[in-house]
Amino acid sequence: MKKGLIHLYCGSGKGKTTAALGLAVRYAGSGGRVLFVQFFKTIESSELNSLALLPNVEVLRNSSRFSFYDEMTPAQIEAVTRENNANLGLALEKVRAGACGMLVLDEIAGCYQYNLIDRGEVDRLLADTRGVELVLTGIHPPESFTAAADYITEMVCKRHPYEKGVPARRGIEF
Repeated sequence: MKKGLIHLYCGSGKGKTTAALGLAVRYAGSGGRVLFVQFFKTIESSELNSLALLPNVEVLRNSSRFSFYDEMTPAQIEAVTRENNANLGLALEKVRAGACGMLVLDEIAGCYQYNLIDRGEVDRLLADTRGVELVLTGIHPPESFTAAADYITEMVCKRHPYEKGVPARRGIEF
C-alpha cells in the first residue's frame, strides 16, 4: 500500500480552509474521492455549494451550532465532542473501506487542542494514514501534527479588515 502524505495548513492568517478546499477540488478533478470533514463550522458556508456540485466529494459536519469554545457550557462541550467523535468515526470507517483517497479534517487542530475529539484516534491516523492523503487545518497545531506532516504551510495574518470593524462577508470569509 502506498503511503498517504500529510498536509498541514496552520497559523493565524486567512486561507487554511481555502487551501484545503483547493487541494480537494484538484484531487476530485483528477478522479479521486474526497471526504471533507468540517469541525467547529456549523453555519452555512459558500464553499459547501461548490463542493455539492462535485459528485466525488462528500462533506461531513456537525449539525448543532455552537459558539467559540470559551463561550460553551459544559453540556455544549460534551455535545460537540460527541458529534466530533461521531464524524471522525464515520470518516475512519470510510477510510478503512477505501471509500476515499483524500481525507480533509478541517479545524481538527482546535478540536485536538481543546480535547473536543478522541486524540488517540487522531494520533493513530497520523501514524498510519492507510494510503489516504490526509489534510489537516487549524490555527495552533499540536507538536504531533507538525512532526507527522509532510507538507506544512503556515498562514500569517499581516492585516485583516476585521481589525477595522469590517464583518465577515459571504463568499469571501464564509
